[in-house]
Amino acid sequence: MMRTTSPVLFRAGAELFSSLSATQGFCSPISTRAFSSYLVSPKELHDALKANPPAHASTDPRVIPLCSSWFLPNDAEGRTGIRVFRKQRIPNARFFDLDRVADRRSSYPHMLPSAKEFAAAMSELGIRKEDTVVVYDSKELGIFSAPRVGWTLKVFGHPKVHILNNFRTWVEEGLPTETGEVYSVECCAYPIPEVEDAKVATYEDVHELALNHNKGTAEGVQIIDARSAGRFSGAAPEPRPGLSSGHIPGSINIPFDAVLDPVTKTFLPAERLREVFQEKGVDPERPIVSSCGTGVTACIIETALEEAQIGSPECRRVYDGSWT
Repeated sequence: MMRTTSPVLFRAGAELFSSLSATQGFCSPISTRAFSSYLVSPKELHDALKANPPAHASTDPRVIPLCSSWFLPNDAEGRTGIRVFRKQRIPNARFFDLDRVADRRSSYPHMLPSAKEFAAAMSELGIRKEDTVVVYDSKELGIFSAPRVGWTLKVFGHPKVHILNNFRTWVEEGLPTETGEVYSVECCAYPIPEVEDAKVATYEDVHELALNHNKGTAEGVQIIDARSAGRFSGAAPEPRPGLSSGHIPGSINIPFDAVLDPVTKTFLPAERLREVFQEKGVDPERPIVSSCGTGVTACIIETALEEAQIGSPECRRVYDGSWT
């Protein structure tokens, strides 16, 4: 089943969004965090883990490293998230399976789970509501799926969530890692949360935008597409068989790797990120929807927007399911 919110939220452009700032509309409150910024450096996380390790017996709030490694289904090397997690990980890290913690009723991949399913997954991972969670990615890709999982935690209202920038740098700096099979953790009772729907753009929302493109009714909203230029233009195939390439009418193409350092695969500095968005014509005063192939790398764009302080967090959404 697709998540639904009223497409009327998009019809009137920026004026309507500003009027909804105190309601369940496009603009909604943001949560507090433990670190000084959403992106956390390896040193910051290492220092925090030394000061507040995720001990199982402790009842105090902890810092939990959460591996979210994920690879496309057509990965040339056949890599999977759980395999690279077993191969090398931050000590005491938990593994978040992006394909398993999802809406099983949907025919589309890794759509957001229900609040009950999310709470069950967090309970199984032994993560408590008061814990600070730092999500990280594979060493192989640098930054890829961690922003999606971080965004998911924010959608379900987890108060303290951050992204490690990044595990590749963690390894290169010689910080501790471990290997081997996944060990069991003590489950906990994670409360079923309220879903922050205002962070999510649905098919109905974006379909309305596409229908009204160039009709003078939806110019207030910008759609940023994180896929490659070839997939965006229709010149290159989609990685999923049978899915045509192309793009949503009126959308702006900013491939996700444009906001990452080409060598380290960390996020570019905030000043350079602002230049990237400015060069592409992104207006920080207008609401933004981030999109991609299935809703994973769209969250890289959303994270870059937050780091660059482009647009208010209350007026940005991610298109769950995206082009697929």
